Amino acid sequence: MAQLILMPKLSDTMEEGAVANWLKKEGEEIDEGQDLVEIETDKATMAFASSAEGVVLKILLEPHKSAPLNAPMCVIGKKGESYNLDELIAKATAGAKPADKKPAPAAAAKAPAAASAAASASSQAQPVATGRVKASPLAKKIAADKGINIATVTGSGPSGRVVAKDLEGAAAGSSMSRTVRTGEDRVIPNSMMRKTIAKRLLAGKNDAPHFYLTVSADMSRMNDWRVRLNKEAEKTGVKVSVNDLVILSVAKALAQHPGINASWQGESIIEYGNVHVAMAVALPTGLVTPVIRHTDQLNIRDIAKLSRELAGKAKDGKLSNEDYAGGTFTISNLGMFGIEQFTAIINPPQAAILAVGATIPTPGVDAKGQVVVQPRMKMTMSCDHRVIDGVMGAQFLQTLVGFLEEPLNML
Repeated sequence: MAQLILMPKLSDTMEEGAVANWLKKEGEEIDEGQDLVEIETDKATMAFASSAEGVVLKILLEPHKSAPLNAPMCVIGKKGESYNLDELIAKATAGAKPADKKPAPAAAAKAPAAASAAASASSQAQPVATGRVKASPLAKKIAADKGINIATVTGSGPSGRVVAKDLEGAAAGSSMSRTVRTGEDRVIPNSMMRKTIAKRLLAGKNDAPHFYLTVSADMSRMNDWRVRLNKEAEKTGVKVSVNDLVILSVAKALAQHPGINASWQGESIIEYGNVHVAMAVALPTGLVTPVIRHTDQLNIRDIAKLSRELAGKAKDGKLSNEDYAGGTFTISNLGMFGIEQFTAIINPPQAAILAVGATIPTPGVDAKGQVVVQPRMKMTMSCDHRVIDGVMGAQFLQTLVGFLEEPLNML
């Protein structure tokens, strides 16, 4: 009996998905448990195994088209089997919960085609600029000499090519006297990840009353420690970055200030018993925040190794739910791009996020009262004022700066 395969929920925050690639084509056989399709979620692209065996009778969702959860993706059944698609969809729709206000699967299946038709109609109704003008070399020279914008001249040559005679009636100083390059607008469809980022950060910014605290740390001793650690990298096989040192310092500071390692729950505030630091990783399609679990209990080389592994999995689209769920505090570091200071939006339900800038040689006063050049790093913490008060945030940052300026304080 023919069976409808629906868009699955592959992550706890997933609300819709898109087909990245069909691993089986129409007419091909598939076994139960065999990978059927790669699905782009809000976090990564994941393979989805078939829950039925037989032949792929019909593919309903085209690649790179998004659809809500439980939208029909394909039909699997016996070879040559006849089926009523409307009945299959109606049966699947009947199983949906009344409280779920998602679009009906039938409507979702037709949405991509409707959207394509609308886009096609829109493109036909509006002129489209082209970035290249077809013209003969002589026509281009005449236009340049006369100061004529050749893009505004109608060509009489083959395929609309502008030739010399087309410029005879065009004079410099007319509306065509300035040469302008024309370019094409580019429409970039939003990925599942980009849509989710937009929803979550809009909610985070609107729901959480943000305030910001900025501090600066002298990184002299931390940099010296990093040099010593990396001299041993040939033996250990692990190189340590500035970001790894920041993660370690933040985790140790969070363990001493549980009020920062917390979240707003409406009727209560949760102070998490474990420190799970999330680190922002930039991807071409958006931003993900894989989590280093029990961070305060790890040593610096453990953190360095895990941060590399998670960043690699994120860039390869291989993060699992376990890899990015459950973060209690987030670090976003743009220092490697030369950004000296910035503010970040809190990642709900967390109560804070730390924005880390570049280490910059800066005049400062040392312990002897002398003006010296110090490698200083600015950090700005965005705080949810429902959870964190100014003094709480300031005390946490004092502890953090103390750890960065004297690593032995973490022992």
